[in-house]
Amino acid sequence: MSWSAFASRLAAPAGAALAVMPAICRSVGLGPRPPAGALLVHRAPATPRAAVLLLHGGRAEGTQPPPLVNLPALRMRPFAAAATAALDGRRVLVGEVRYRHRGWNGDRRDPAKDAQAALDILRERAGPLPVVLVGHSMGGRAALRAGGDPMVRGVIALAPWLPAGEPVAHLAGRGIYVLHDPADRVTAASDSWTFVRRAAAAGAEAVAIPMAVGGHTMLRSASTWHQQVARLTADLLADD
Repeated sequence: MSWSAFASRLAAPAGAALAVMPAICRSVGLGPRPPAGALLVHRAPATPRAAVLLLHGGRAEGTQPPPLVNLPALRMRPFAAAATAALDGRRVLVGEVRYRHRGWNGDRRDPAKDAQAALDILRERAGPLPVVLVGHSMGGRAALRAGGDPMVRGVIALAPWLPAGEPVAHLAGRGIYVLHDPADRVTAASDSWTFVRRAAAAGAEAVAIPMAVGGHTMLRSASTWHQQVARLTADLLADD
């Protein structure tokens, strides 16, 4: 079955977690709550050669499901559009990971598990594609945790939440880009720069990119953030 044929089905096979919302609901971030570990697809070529998955932010703690009107998820939609435009004419699937819970939740690390579930679904249905993960805040942490999956070519982390001691060994050989405004008052850019140094020492191709404005929400000069992500995504998938 081609990816597009599979994605057109509203219900996933037993045990799989996939939800494809109607186009009008996708465009505004509304619709039925996705099942656990859902992979929501925005662009699905019949035979994709690569994929970009976006992971939105959240909270340190919170076991309730994300709301139907999910502002952190909506914030990522322009990044999906920018990546799609940068990859125009190429068979790249663009989708997003949707979480079962709003929070990271300590050792449970729920969004990292959801990211891995999304990668597993993608591998099952489209094969071992090269993947770029793009995550903001808590989603950046989740993307970096899932970055050791064999399919992951690289991770782009935006104003990520990176407490001291985050693991880095699994990122060896991956392209890692961390974008952060030093004036961010929610997550610390200094933690991002420390993480990049540690990841580089562990064998990742890790690069820190200070952003002049944007804060944590990335709303000021948002187009600059979108353009950077589009360029970096295209670079990471240049050979595909």
